[in-house]
Amino acid sequence: MKGYLGIDVGSVTTKMVVINEENEVIADNYLRTGGNPVKVVQDGLKDIEGRLDQAMPMEAVGTTGSGRYLAATLVGADIIKNEITAHAVAASYFIPQVQTVFEIGGQDSKIIIIRDQVVVDFAMNTVCAAGTGSFLDHQAARLNLPIEEFGEYALRAHNPARIAGRCTVFAETDMVHKQQTGHNREDIIAGLCQALVRNYLNNVAKGKELLPPFVFQGGVAANRGIKAAFESELEQEVTVPPHYVLMGAIGVAILAREETALRGEKTRFKSFEVAEADYRTSSFQCSDCPNSCEVVQLSLNDEPLSRWGSRCRKWEV
Repeated sequence: MKGYLGIDVGSVTTKMVVINEENEVIADNYLRTGGNPVKVVQDGLKDIEGRLDQAMPMEAVGTTGSGRYLAATLVGADIIKNEITAHAVAASYFIPQVQTVFEIGGQDSKIIIIRDQVVVDFAMNTVCAAGTGSFLDHQAARLNLPIEEFGEYALRAHNPARIAGRCTVFAETDMVHKQQTGHNREDIIAGLCQALVRNYLNNVAKGKELLPPFVFQGGVAANRGIKAAFESELEQEVTVPPHYVLMGAIGVAILAREETALRGEKTRFKSFEVAEADYRTSSFQCSDCPNSCEVVQLSLNDEPLSRWGSRCRKWEV
């Protein structure tokens, strides 16, 4: 059996999957990035290797996410794709008729509009954290609740509180006020879920043609309260796919498999031994022109392997 590795390095979490030739998930993991993408990629590779049959060769590797270029240099990726493309490919594979994808991750939100399995429009919210996983984590901690139980509390509400959701600061202030005026936790949490969905639809999805089937993926899709709020606002069923948290990694693994088959080339994957290599990252600001680019450098044993971030590419290795 041949394996195809997909790596999705995000700002909050890093996901890895290995699929087979039928796009079935053979092994996967989900790790906190923790501000150290090099270490988490190496840790993830060790974990994936331990889950696989030693005889399974990696035929292709793809990377996506905000840390996709760094991860590609570390492992020797065959393709590098943005998150929009990777998530759209995975959504279309699991739900071929999908027309609208809601993707909410740790620190950003996306909407992808698909027609006939082709992305025709998209939008991202990277300015405000309202509605993202990190914001929900913070509110769960404030309410002294495990984030895993957040959605279940929302579903038990009888009279959801009306909470302003256009801004994280306003939402948090309003939530505290509702606590002080005696609202129970279930109603506050349900109100917060509804507010965050309204914020998403009024900002990220503004001006988009929202047509079913709707697919909800990303880490926040685990929150059943958010899913229920989407269904209430849209008056339509919203599908959460089986591997909702891994969709970016699955999508880029599928693309890597297809790309290498098309090119007929051998994979560039450096092997799982890179998990033990002494990689280091550093950065510096170039002052050779008014752009003042911040250049990131990846080194192995003090030898630069790759640099990126300069507009003129003068520093690239």
